[in-house]
Amino acid sequence: MSRTAQSAVLNVSGLSVGSADRVRVMKFTTIFAIGGIERQVVNIGKGLERSRFDVCFATFNKSGELLAECEAHAWSVDEYKIRRLYGVATMKQQIAFGKSLRRERTQILHAYGFYPNVFAIPAARLAGVPVIIGSIRDIGDIWTFWQHKVQKQCLRLADHIVVNAEAIKRDLVQRGYDAARLSVIPNGIDCERFRLPGNGEAVRREWNIPPGVPVVGVLARLMRIKGQEVFLRAAALIASKDPHVRFMIVGDNSIVPEYIVELKQLAGQLGLEDRVVFTGFRTDVPDLLAALSVSVSPSIGLEGMSNSILESMAAGVPVVATQVGGTPEIVEDGVSGLLVSPGDPEALAAAISRLLQDKTMAKQLGETARRRVFGRYSLEQAVASTERLYEDLLLGARQKGRFKEPRRP
Repeated sequence: MSRTAQSAVLNVSGLSVGSADRVRVMKFTTIFAIGGIERQVVNIGKGLERSRFDVCFATFNKSGELLAECEAHAWSVDEYKIRRLYGVATMKQQIAFGKSLRRERTQILHAYGFYPNVFAIPAARLAGVPVIIGSIRDIGDIWTFWQHKVQKQCLRLADHIVVNAEAIKRDLVQRGYDAARLSVIPNGIDCERFRLPGNGEAVRREWNIPPGVPVVGVLARLMRIKGQEVFLRAAALIASKDPHVRFMIVGDNSIVPEYIVELKQLAGQLGLEDRVVFTGFRTDVPDLLAALSVSVSPSIGLEGMSNSILESMAAGVPVVATQVGGTPEIVEDGVSGLLVSPGDPEALAAAISRLLQDKTMAKQLGETARRRVFGRYSLEQAVASTERLYEDLLLGARQKGRFKEPRRP
């Protein structure tokens, strides 16, 4: 259905969404550092049609690289600092948040992730927000039994829950969630960034990597569950047989600052000091991917749908990834990449070596992956799916008598 047709449907039902009467959408995220969830939150916000949706944000920590994009779009970003999810101080912040939602006549509250779900959803329900949406974007490997229980109770107060992979939906249904209240909206990436492939020469010069030397890299936030340690052990196995291959680990280490120290120590112990580059946080992802021969996702858990894998595929770089979360939904083994078991450096090394040695296969996998992402996982598709969900839920809220008139500028 076209956007014009969608707007017409809304207007027939009495929901005015023209430029003078926009639906107020509040998105709540933990922080604005560049990560999978945060990138999607901001990108979807940018994509929502501005004539129909008035977007604003709330967060626990008003910091991070993505704040500049919020400022560029003149989005308001409210901060609700808390030290823990429970207690009097947190309750006061929830009350303040609820008052803000009521004052601004917010029609949709969309919370992203465990902490925003638990904090924002109860406050929004008490504030009478017509449409409340929670999001779960990982399998939840790191959450305790009680954290799962608490989140489930809070999500019962939501009208709907968005996940980004079928694997997450299956996991939640097994945990007793109502499948009818779950929607899968896969991640979408800005494919235009990868429309014209680069050559990676600037990145190679920066790190003194000679032309023609194979480079194998991981692009992911530095966290143990992302498996960079497994990657280094696989790299050591590859290096023992091919002394020319270089390795690159790209990612922010602000969440677990000590982990990069451990990784560098491990690289030294494995004899990889001169073979591994730790780039730290980078924004030039297309250029970095252009410098890679193989992109690796060695995650041992947590994944819902990896933006790094999608971006690697969009760039046409052959991917080796572990069979965790929603990864098998985007990487078809032997067709659009290679899949291996998590936590197995030998299997990881074998798959990487296979692509380094068989350049024809590597090229075919990369080309197929690129077509797959451009056809199924564009940002435009993710935005359109989100808009349809918002519109459906708004119509349902009106039918239930819970809809407030849109906020007039």
